[in-house]
Amino acid sequence: MSSVVIYCRSGFESDAAAEINHHAALQAVAGYVKAKPNTGFVIFECFDPQQAELLVKKVDFKSLVFARQWFTGVLLNNMSVEDRVSEIKAVVGDFPLCGDLRVETPDTNEGKELSKFCKKFSTPLSKSLEKQNKLTREHKPTKPVLHVLFLANDTAYVGYSFSTNNSPFFMGIPRLRMPSDAPSRSTLKLDEAFNVFIGKTDVAGRVEPGMKAVDLGACPGGWTYQLVRRGMFVTAIDNGPMNEALMESGQVKHYTVDGFKYLPEKKNITWLVCDMIEKPLKVANLMLDWIVNGYAKELIFNLKLPMKKRFDTVYECLTLIHEELAEYDVDYRLQAKHLYHDREEVTVHIQVKKLGKK
Repeated sequence: MSSVVIYCRSGFESDAAAEINHHAALQAVAGYVKAKPNTGFVIFECFDPQQAELLVKKVDFKSLVFARQWFTGVLLNNMSVEDRVSEIKAVVGDFPLCGDLRVETPDTNEGKELSKFCKKFSTPLSKSLEKQNKLTREHKPTKPVLHVLFLANDTAYVGYSFSTNNSPFFMGIPRLRMPSDAPSRSTLKLDEAFNVFIGKTDVAGRVEPGMKAVDLGACPGGWTYQLVRRGMFVTAIDNGPMNEALMESGQVKHYTVDGFKYLPEKKNITWLVCDMIEKPLKVANLMLDWIVNGYAKELIFNLKLPMKKRFDTVYECLTLIHEELAEYDVDYRLQAKHLYHDREEVTVHIQVKKLGKK
């Protein structure tokens, strides 16, 4: 199979295309991108078919910012609508045994029209693949994931991804509910960030009640709400008003201070979060100040993107962060992702493991 199929947010196809081109070049994989605006996916075609699997193995999926999901696959078109199962079975003969099946669509209006069909189609397809010994009867999270991405009722990309190097979420999208008492919909951005960057198995010692947190640009409290619901004590920094219910929780102190000027009195903060509307490089430099001065152990912040050159802007900011933290000999882990609940922004998570001696 020569195709690498990448899911992205509709309207960000050019950014996902630029990103996979960048990573393919780093791996010395030659190919070209096929992308159409507002389709919610891009295709990277490798000149050497064997290198498609190499890409989805060697490139760390967590290093991809604009990709929600990916897999190596092949295009099936003009399938008989009377027997799509047989046509899919015919192309999976060389696939490894998979432990999960995801019949998906791009996240577009056209895709939503196919979603009901995909749910019905999953059952007969999975049973047939089990008989073919290409899909385990029980979900096996350590085995590859078999993907069928329907673009139309007779057209689909069929392939697989590796469970150690993909998104664990269906369509690459965590399913979250909007809390009825949250001050704003922006609360879902931080909730998704915790789910994607930390997950449920790695919270011990990192996301726990009693921890101290700072929210820069907190008003009206959408992000503070997520910290409070996790039992943290929050210093909310914003010149605007905070949600009254949050203030009544007893877990929030509000200071009407410019987020770019506030500095904590003590270095006892576990989490710094920031969703301020400002130029991305300015925010990146502020986050660097907090890190190298040892003010916070983990950070989640948004980089607001321009309308053009979004890929270039993100990678300029990430390069700056990597270079500065290397200069200060900081041991850290960084992830950045264009989350489902993000719009014209990218969310970055940095875990500071050890400060340098400088």
